[in-house]
Amino acid sequence: MRIVLCGTGNLATRLGIALFAADAEIVQIFGRTEKNAAELAHILHCAFTISPEELVTDADLYILAVSDDSIEKTVANLAIRDRLVVHTAGSVPMEILAVSAKNFGVFYPLQTFSKNKEVDFRNIPICIEANNASNLEILNGVASTISEQVVRVDSNQRKQLHLAAVFVCNFVNHFYSIGEQLLNEQQLNFDLLKPLIRETADKVMNYSPASVQTGPAIRGDNAVMQMHRNMLEGNPAWQEIYSLISKEIRVGTHRDAVG
Repeated sequence: MRIVLCGTGNLATRLGIALFAADAEIVQIFGRTEKNAAELAHILHCAFTISPEELVTDADLYILAVSDDSIEKTVANLAIRDRLVVHTAGSVPMEILAVSAKNFGVFYPLQTFSKNKEVDFRNIPICIEANNASNLEILNGVASTISEQVVRVDSNQRKQLHLAAVFVCNFVNHFYSIGEQLLNEQQLNFDLLKPLIRETADKVMNYSPASVQTGPAIRGDNAVMQMHRNMLEGNPAWQEIYSLISKEIRVGTHRDAVG
């Protein structure tokens, strides 16, 4: 497989490195800025361009690792209608590629990425989808070279998966940030919370999250919850979040019990 990687951000970088390590032939990087494209091309030992006119047109696979709102514009600029083109987004339907490509699909690694943090792609689920069985098998073959968890997921399922990922990753990380700021107010180190974070994460590896819920909300400890709300009076947004989540924990627990 000769691959053109479109994008130079966090996902493009980590995915490109994983494919390169698996001996994929990455022939070109296509990016918006020369600096970023050149840097990634140097890492992957391949050519680069920022001009659609200079894009390699005979590759086997074009991976669009770009922002969601750039996918349609990017594929429209590529003169590769007969080649296999995939995007890597969690919430964008596969059919967005149909206007400009005859062979298309999705190659969605379910993970959060940073340019400078290594990840082990073998443990990262890669969700694939394609417009026909032949293209699906091609994507399965490519994904299987870097991941041990390749899953066939349609666009509706992938959107739901992405929504769930926002809750368990993006929202939870924001709560970490709030916790860090609360500790900073009392000159306490965020490291104090890390064993608790690890234990909470470890539990959901083996149990249903609902079954291991702890804290004042699930106990119905109204005195503690009111104390916490009082402590948050200086930040109404956090106070509202605290009240809303506490209420949802109580309602969700009752809902699960009735169900």
